[in-house]
Amino acid sequence: MATTLPSLETREVVRCEHCKLVQYRTNNSLCRKCHKPLDMDEPPRMAPQLVTSAPVTASTEAGIRVATQVRDIRRARHMSQRQLASRMQVPRTYISKIENGKAIPTLGSLERLAAALGVDVSQLVRDARSRRDEEVAAIFADPFLSEVAFYLPQLNSLQRTLFAGAVRDAATGNRRTA
Repeated sequence: MATTLPSLETREVVRCEHCKLVQYRTNNSLCRKCHKPLDMDEPPRMAPQLVTSAPVTASTEAGIRVATQVRDIRRARHMSQRQLASRMQVPRTYISKIENGKAIPTLGSLERLAAALGVDVSQLVRDARSRRDEEVAAIFADPFLSEVAFYLPQLNSLQRTLFAGAVRDAATGNRRTA
């Protein structure tokens, strides 16, 4: 009489993704502890993608402009963040967040910030175009520079170079003899 050895069936060992219990797979494929399905569908593999930074929105750009203005004006006034924060009656970390562009101040905060810095609110929210317009207006306010600006478009590149050299020499005190 031949004896047959009982067949050793292999049992699959699985880990429940929910409760992390390591166990043999049950007949119904439910976890013995939490009773959730043991089979988790794997998400489809995706090809590697280039990660780009988040698109810059108008509010982000405005926040960055305000941050730069606040920092520049505060430094020009030789104030620390702590001094500015005490004038505004806010924590110093709030000033730091504003200057680093991590917090965009509300209109009320902008008014208090402008008052603490001793400036108008418009100086905190002005953009590069308005600063450029102010600089151009300041240049044309000088009669000599406005007269020079009138003639500059009529000069060619050699004449401009010679003119710039003559102005530089006159300003530094160097005199050329011809």
